[in-house]
Amino acid sequence: MFILGDTAYGSCCVDVLGAEQAGAQALVHFGPACLSPPARPLPVAFVLGQRPVSLELCARAFEAQNPDPKAPVVLLSEPACAHALEALATLLRPRYLDLLVSSPAFPLPLGPLSPESEPLERFGRRFPLATGRRLEEYGAFYVGGSETSPDPDLDPDLSRLLLGWAPGQPFSSCCPDTGHTQDEGVRAERLRAQRRYLVERARDARVVGLLAGTLGVAQHREALAHLRNLTQAAGKRSYVLALGRPTPAKLANFPEVDVFVLLACPLGTLAPQPSGGFFRPVLAPCELEAACNPAWPPPGLAPHLTHYADLLPGSPFHVPLPPPESELWDTPDVSLITGELRPPPVWKSSNDPGCSTLTPRPQLELVESSPAALFLSSRSWQGLEPRLGQTPVTEAVSGRRGIAIAYEDEGSS
Repeated sequence: MFILGDTAYGSCCVDVLGAEQAGAQALVHFGPACLSPPARPLPVAFVLGQRPVSLELCARAFEAQNPDPKAPVVLLSEPACAHALEALATLLRPRYLDLLVSSPAFPLPLGPLSPESEPLERFGRRFPLATGRRLEEYGAFYVGGSETSPDPDLDPDLSRLLLGWAPGQPFSSCCPDTGHTQDEGVRAERLRAQRRYLVERARDARVVGLLAGTLGVAQHREALAHLRNLTQAAGKRSYVLALGRPTPAKLANFPEVDVFVLLACPLGTLAPQPSGGFFRPVLAPCELEAACNPAWPPPGLAPHLTHYADLLPGSPFHVPLPPPESELWDTPDVSLITGELRPPPVWKSSNDPGCSTLTPRPQLELVESSPAALFLSSRSWQGLEPRLGQTPVTEAVSGRRGIAIAYEDEGSS
């Protein structure tokens, strides 16, 4: 038995890399979990914890927030309160006719499942929708959080629900200890406004840094290739950076990058930033998709997809890039930040030989067209200069000996 206490990336993901190093044949994951499918098949048992829930207070709070007994509502909760949702629904169902209870999306047992019995899986949860019903028709009642939290926006699980839920539906939260409720409509709109600003920053960017924020979640390689193709189609330069958990000090080593895109699980992407903040914005993959794909978003799509797997081919939300001759690439676009007209991107496929970083000139000169090289040339200090052949050759001489506080030739003070 091994205890894995330090993960390379987010603590909400299953640490399959640490399990492989230990030679483990199964894992037990304690604490909050994003429930993202692991990159490698491994039996995993989840222990989310059981936080006490005051059912009577939550039931009264639900009735106060939802006076219409026929309105469709979904019961949601933080992972530690999921055990009490069925008991809460039992108190409410005599009056409320259209009540849906979500459950954590634990790995299903092996075996064939009929399409009729397979529930909808989104936001790390399963929703047993009836035939012909859509999740966008339901409001939401979330059990979780705390009144003593200094900043409720620090909860990434609630943030992904607010961003991905249908904007026209009511969304309220309830503290499981006191039954205090809060309408989350204002907070959801504030989160969407912040994400729309990040999309504009991505559209203005010329250099994009792709941060590998996970190696243990399924389809991370396919998602990385998809993001690189997006930036290339939009005429941007991209660099892949594997830095572990991103910190302001790490990202400050790349001043030529305009925006960073964190490729991680949904909770890792929306995790709160350090108190010092990053000197460049850190985006989610969905925001880069909205900035680089002119066909995005399709009609009727939720405003924000929290998992990068929803952007890949095979997903019902996947939107392919328009062909090079499409008029969408030539649509005039004005930056909402600078007020300037953005030039249309030069669409190039990955097989186009013109994608080389070296561009020939008529004078047979070679110039590097990389934005990072242009940024370096604009800096006053570009590093140590070799000056080969410009300095005289001298013999090596003995240097000073000792430590900085007292060299041997300084004597005693």
